[in-house]
Amino acid sequence: MLDHIGIAVRDVDRARAFYNGALAPLGIGIIMEVTAEQTGNDAAVGYGAAGKPFFWIGEVPAPVSRSHVAFVAESRAVVDAFYKAAMAAGGTDNGGPGLRPHYHSNYYGAFVLDPDGHNIEAVCHRPE
Repeated sequence: MLDHIGIAVRDVDRARAFYNGALAPLGIGIIMEVTAEQTGNDAAVGYGAAGKPFFWIGEVPAPVSRSHVAFVAESRAVVDAFYKAAMAAGGTDNGGPGLRPHYHSNYYGAFVLDPDGHNIEAVCHRPE
């Protein structure tokens, strides 16, 4: 079982603005931030819910490799809201909201590339 995951970003302020908008419909927000002085390396922002950060973004000076992160959405309407918010926050379409029956019959997801090219997804597995 995972406790948390982190991805590298080139500009933490730009990424923070994107994730603040994109993750809000999922009920995920900033739980904690740490400075470069605190980490001994680079600044980082921890997103999560109920007081627990589980998704971290951290600034690195070098180019970053592309990652994929999927967040649980409680309904298809929340997937739709995530996609709309992520696009408004500066995301790039990588597969709009819809069923993906090649995964399973109730897989409803949306995919957006963040400003660093990471593939960010919201997915609902419930039949609706």
